[in-house]
Amino acid sequence: MDKDEFCYYRRKLGKTQREWADILGMSLKTVHSYEQGLRSIPPHIARYLYFLVVNQSHESKTPISCWEAKRCMKKESCPVWEFNCGHICWFVCGTRCEGREEGSKNKLEACKTCVIFKNLFEEH
Repeated sequence: MDKDEFCYYRRKLGKTQREWADILGMSLKTVHSYEQGLRSIPPHIARYLYFLVVNQSHESKTPISCWEAKRCMKKESCPVWEFNCGHICWFVCGTRCEGREEGSKNKLEACKTCVIFKNLFEEH
């Protein structure tokens, strides 16, 4: 996530920098640093922000689950199946996406190219 996307979603959610700092559990100075591009936005902050954006949406459209979209054969061993959160598989670590375990390092970057993630954010 870059500084422009960070600012865009803060504004989309209607939050001031102070409110955003409180929601994210950080200082106002840190939010300023992110928005000015002085500090890179850590993956866990980007994931949290995407999570808030998706859950703020009040659309009646039911999102498709990852195991349905990808016809997953390993879904029973995946945490998103266990917790029935296949539309936010990009948020959950330890997924079994395409037969391989996905950890937390660089997971979000890989997930941003996936149809599940793109479908959720195309209208955002």
